[in-house]
Order: sequence, then structure tokens, then C-alpha cells
Amino acid sequence: MATVEYEGNTFNVDEDGFIDSFDGWTKEWVQYVKLQEGIDELNEEHWMVINVLQDYYKKNGIAPMVRILSKLTKFKLKHIYELFPSGPGKGACKMAGLPKPTGCV
Repeated sequence: MATVEYEGNTFNVDEDGFIDSFDGWTKEWVQYVKLQEGIDELNEEHWMVINVLQDYYKKNGIAPMVRILSKLTKFKLKHIYELFPSGPGKGACKMAGLPKPTGCV
């Protein structure tokens, strides 16, 4: 397993760059992924998506499908891609500290 160093923190990541444990998620991890994703600033909408993903994961043990994410956030899928250019599965789930989604997220 690879590691990433950022702001004095060490994160264990899988081969796709997802953090290895949801329990290891920190706001520093968010800042690291934000840079990797090319996002300049996180706004309330970014945090809403991150919080919805984390809440859903805590309750269900998986990331929500995109239609469920859209329903929960009330954001159209196009807008989620505007917030997270690499998409809800790669960018948003990674930033939220979730494991890499296996299905259609």
C-alpha cells in the first residue's frame, strides 16, 4: 500500500489514490484531494456533497448511486460534475474519504 504525505500528515492509499480507511479521513485529506482534482476553492455545495456521501456511507456501508446522490443533494448530475470535475465516484467519494466505488456511482 502506498502512502501520501501532506501538511505533516501521512495517509495510506490504495492503487487508485483512495484513502485506505474512512476513519483516517481528515480535513487535510480534503485539501490534498482538492489540489489533486484541480479545484481552487471548496464552497458550501462541495461540503454538502461530501457530508451527504459520508452520512450515506456511515448508514449503508457503501457510496450512494448517482441518482440517489442527486436526490439527496437536490443537485443535477451535471452540477455535481461541475463541482467535482472527475465525477462523483472518483473525485467526490475520494474527497469524502470513502473507498473506491465498485458500482455505478
